[in-house]
Amino acid sequence: MTLPKPIKFRVERYIGGLSQFKKVDNPIKLSANESALGPSPKAIQAFENDKNKIFKYPESDSSSLREVLAEKFNIDSKRIICGSGSDQIFDLTCRLFLEPEDEVIVTEFGFIMYGIYTLQHKAKVVLAKEKNFKASVDEILKKVTNKTKIVFIANPNNPTGTYLSKDEMLNLRKRLKSNILMVVDDAYFEFLYSDDFTSGLELFKDFTNVLVTRTFSKIYGLAGLRLGWGYSSKEIIDAMYQIKPPFNVNRAALAAGVEAIKDEGWINKAIEYNTLWSKKIFSVLKEYNIKVNEPTTNFFLINFGEKKISSDKIFEKLASKRLILRKMTQYKIPNALRLTIGNKKANEHFIQSIGSILK
Repeated sequence: MTLPKPIKFRVERYIGGLSQFKKVDNPIKLSANESALGPSPKAIQAFENDKNKIFKYPESDSSSLREVLAEKFNIDSKRIICGSGSDQIFDLTCRLFLEPEDEVIVTEFGFIMYGIYTLQHKAKVVLAKEKNFKASVDEILKKVTNKTKIVFIANPNNPTGTYLSKDEMLNLRKRLKSNILMVVDDAYFEFLYSDDFTSGLELFKDFTNVLVTRTFSKIYGLAGLRLGWGYSSKEIIDAMYQIKPPFNVNRAALAAGVEAIKDEGWINKAIEYNTLWSKKIFSVLKEYNIKVNEPTTNFFLINFGEKKISSDKIFEKLASKRLILRKMTQYKIPNALRLTIGNKKANEHFIQSIGSILK
């Protein structure tokens, strides 16, 4: 009997941060860059208030959330598209712009989903080398050809925690061909306060050849609801609306997202908390002579290349203490782990545990 045969995609599957490892009882998950404090209580209440309406479809165009975003960031609501996580915006972007044999430039250790979506749409992924785990404007420009359609860049970057300055980002856009779309992923921008850094939205909101994406999964603590958004020229956003699925953002996510955006007090609390603990953890890691990125996000890339003990061994020893970190195997970063800043109890446990392992 002949059966339907699905297309074979030569695409590596994304592997998320582990929640469990072997038979660890009550694991402490520090592997997925999730919020340490969780969402705003007002967002949770909005979720609760909407629960009796889940039999109704959500808004097809996420208008309530787009209006709140437009007011918050002083932007045009007609140039906003919301998605099921910023991942869906990446997918729509690739579907909209790519044809077979087109090329997409991603940085060597950039977020792996950029390449996965590129390959799903039968385009070619071109890797631009990084320098000390930081994206390089010159290396990106070296990879540009007549087939280049998109350049993806996260700033700050996941999983390296490094970033390009305002001047470097503007320089990159200026030197790229104007018909190449530059996609700037702002997922972690709230965590970074530095005189030389400016978010992608603030830098490029008046550009017509830049798409900026943002997420509710990090600072807003709504990872489980899958909510993100993109901002670009009206021409690009209108084209995305032509191909996006109907009702692509569920009503619970919209309700919670509206209140999460409004709750400035909770956002500031989350930022202050992350700043406090990122400095503490960074200080401890440096004390043990571990190579690690400066505090810029809610995670650290910890490199054990200069230690006698391997990252795999460190992972096992931390797991035996219930701490689950993210292995960097899929990113092809040798001898490294990524640590998410957790709640106070988890952070204190990590500091004590890593100390007992490395002493």
